[in-house]
Parts: sequence; C-alpha cells; structure tokens
Amino acid sequence: MMARRVGLALLGLVAGACGPTILEIESEDDTGTAEGSGGSSPVTSTSSSGPTTPPPDDSGDDPILDFGPGPCSDPLACVPAVDILFVVDNSRSMAEEQRTLARIAPTLVRGLLEPFTGFGEPIDTQVMVTTTDVGNPLCTPFQPPGYQPALGRPTTTSCIDRLDDFVDLTGTITAPEACLDVCSGSMAPPAGILAFGPDGTNVDGPAVDVDGDGELDPPEAHVLACMIPQGINGCGFESPLQAMRLALDPGAPHNQGAQPFLRPHAALFVVLVTDEVDCSVADFSIMEDPSYYEVDPDSGVPAPSSAICWNAGVECFGPDANGVYSMCSSVDERLHPVEEYLGFLSELGAELDKEVTMAQVVGVPSVGAHDPEPPFEPTVGGVYDLVYRRWRDGSYPVGDILPDEFVQGVTAAHKQFEFGIGPGCTGVDPSGSFSGQATPPVRMRELCEGLNAEGAVRCAMESICDPDYSAVAWFLQGLLAPLGGR
Repeated sequence: MMARRVGLALLGLVAGACGPTILEIESEDDTGTAEGSGGSSPVTSTSSSGPTTPPPDDSGDDPILDFGPGPCSDPLACVPAVDILFVVDNSRSMAEEQRTLARIAPTLVRGLLEPFTGFGEPIDTQVMVTTTDVGNPLCTPFQPPGYQPALGRPTTTSCIDRLDDFVDLTGTITAPEACLDVCSGSMAPPAGILAFGPDGTNVDGPAVDVDGDGELDPPEAHVLACMIPQGINGCGFESPLQAMRLALDPGAPHNQGAQPFLRPHAALFVVLVTDEVDCSVADFSIMEDPSYYEVDPDSGVPAPSSAICWNAGVECFGPDANGVYSMCSSVDERLHPVEEYLGFLSELGAELDKEVTMAQVVGVPSVGAHDPEPPFEPTVGGVYDLVYRRWRDGSYPVGDILPDEFVQGVTAAHKQFEFGIGPGCTGVDPSGSFSGQATPPVRMRELCEGLNAEGAVRCAMESICDPDYSAVAWFLQGLLAPLGGR
C-alpha cells in the first residue's frame, strides 16, 4: 500500500490490508518466489501444490476424518462426508489472492468427485464461503451503499453478479479480474451451499477451464470458483476467527432446516485465508483507545490503524537491537481468546460427532516442502521459518518497503504505524512484480497448534505469499486418504 505517505485518511485505514496496491491483475498464471523474514527461496511445485499423485494410505489406521452422514456400523459400506467452510478476507489488498484461491477449485473438486481414497464413489461434499468481515465501528461509516458485513453468512451469488464489490472503499482500486479470470457465469448453488456427491449435485452449468491448464473442469469446480472471490470492499479489520465461529453456529439459519450446511457425523474442514492478523474484537472500545495506537509519522501523534489488532491481541518480548522479538503470544483482554475458539470447535465436534480440521493461508514464509505421505502437511519453511520483527527501512529486498512505495517516500515508520509488526512474507514473481505482503498470524497460529495438540495432524499453515494454494486441496485429500485403506 502506498497510502500512508500521501496522507490517506481514516477511510483508507479501515479499508487497508497488507500488500501493494493492485490496479490491475495479469491474466497469466503466476509463478515465482516468495520471501519470508528469513530470506527468499524459489517456489517449486512441491512447495505449494503437493505431490503430483497423492498415494493412498494402506496402513489400515483409523481415519483422520469421520464417516457420514449418519452413524455407520460398517465403514466399508459408507461413503465419507465432509462440510467445507472457506472464510476469505475481502479487504482491499486481497484481489490477487482471491483469484489464486479460486484456481484450486478444480483440484479440490476433482479430488472429491473422483477420490483416490479407494471408495470408487464421489465423497458427499458441501461447501460454503463467507468473508472475514463481521463489522467494526471504524468501518461502518465507509461501507458502500447496500453493503452489509457477512457476519458468517454464506455468499449466495456468483462473483460476476457482485462486480461492484471489486472496487475498494477508497474508489481507487478496481480489480474485477479477480472474478472474471476464473468465473464466466452467474451460476450459484441454492442458499449459497454447494453440494455434490454420490447422489448427484445441486448445480448445473458448463464445463470450463478454471485454472488455465488447458483442460475443462467440472461444473462444480466452475461454480466454486465463482463463489470464492469475495471482492475488496470489506472491512480492513479482518476477523477470520469470529467469522468462522458465526458461520459454524449451529443456530444460524444456514445450519438449520432440511438441508443444513453443518451435518451431524460429516467431517468439517475449515479454510481461513487472510493477509493480516486476526482482529476478532470482544471489546470495541479498543478502536478508540490511544494505548493501542501507533504514532503516525506524518502527524507525529498516535492514530488508529490496523496496528490496533496487533497491539491489542498480541504480546511480545523484545525487540532486540535488530528489531526481532524473541517470542509473541496472544493476550485475551480485548479480543476473543484463542482458547474460546478451540473450545467452540471441540464442543461443536462433540455435539455433532464431527472431526474438525483446518488449513490456513496466511502470512508465513514460503513453504519449502510437504510430507510425501498423507496428509501432506508442510515440513520445511512456512511457520517454521516465521520471525516476528519490526519493519526495516529500504527498498525490498534490502529492506521491507516495496519499490513502488519506496519511491513515494514510504518508510519503515509508516509501515510500523500501519500494522504494528513487520511482514511475515513478501511474494515476488519472476518479472519482479510483487504479489503481496502479509503480517504474521499469532492468534491463528495458536489455533492451528491447538488443533494439532493431541498429536494427529489436523491443521496446516500455507503461505499466502506463495503463487499457488493447491496444497490446501492436497491436505484435505491427504486427511481423507486413510479412509481408502480400510
């Protein structure tokens, strides 16, 4: 973003998120390198797309995901069921990332329609998409006419029918390509819940090439690709954890009735996608509390910015002389505690007999390798290379400031004011263009670690700065793989 140096007002603050200003998105497939605080490394096929042919697990171990729907006394006669929730950041810097996420739809859908798990039938699947916007008093005055925070509700229309959402709150960034590059129709599933499996599908439409590989993809993949792009006019105080909780509330209308999204006994797979820290606020007085502000270097006085979310939600030791913190962890005074979300997911799983798993596409360094065996979780790079530190002056890669911003006079002080913490990753393609920057996810990291606390791999963290998010689809298929070995 270049807005701080040129004096963008509060409108830009609430609209803002990490990453360069996106005026236009190239239509070609992105490949390149992604850099975290530990340095840059090439992005290879193993870093983001997982194994070319995922092997089934023939060990006979208990499945990671449950069978469903309904109790099943004979697992060999059962087809597994899974409910998939996408929570997608819809702030101003997320256009390219939404397009990249939508391009995994064919990999995800094909793996469920034509499972390698050994069942020979499609997996009973439901998919819902919502945004990270749950409302914030600093955002409310700047919402476009007719816009309402999603509050965990499903998106019920194709992105083609929401192209006005691809104009940011300042009116200066327009990115319809985030939708049009992956979606060519107004198809949308009933009530925003995509369903397909052994009993058929609830959508119809043409087979199109969603991911640009030259092959036509099934209609379900096309519809999902049209569902995922959420626009860039959402609140810049992203709240993925609270949005997830609202979306998974068993009492929500979309989880009620004859065909609810949440189904007893079906597994639950949650995908959280954001380039900023979680700002799931419990006490909105923090938005007016100067003790959580950073100093605006242009005015010399503390002012509200996205740094509120970091300062109110995270506590760190340090920094040292190099600006590096020795440890950062969540604090529970003004944001909803991470333990609250872990408890919610645990209770939900017990109440509905659901195994809960998760993938996060967030501000961690590029993932260098994945386990070749299911569930194909990251083993090199990513969160293992994450360093918490302050912003560094100088044009990237010597410093942290993106070149376009650097020539406009943006400094580390401007970025520190904006976000309160340095970048977790910076993405760069071979042409030298930047695919974005993202701040490190302390609260979401703790949630992921909590899900993995019992030893089984139930959560994986991928880098939002990588040019391909296919590893999310491979991870889900890896979680399902043991089912085929029974």
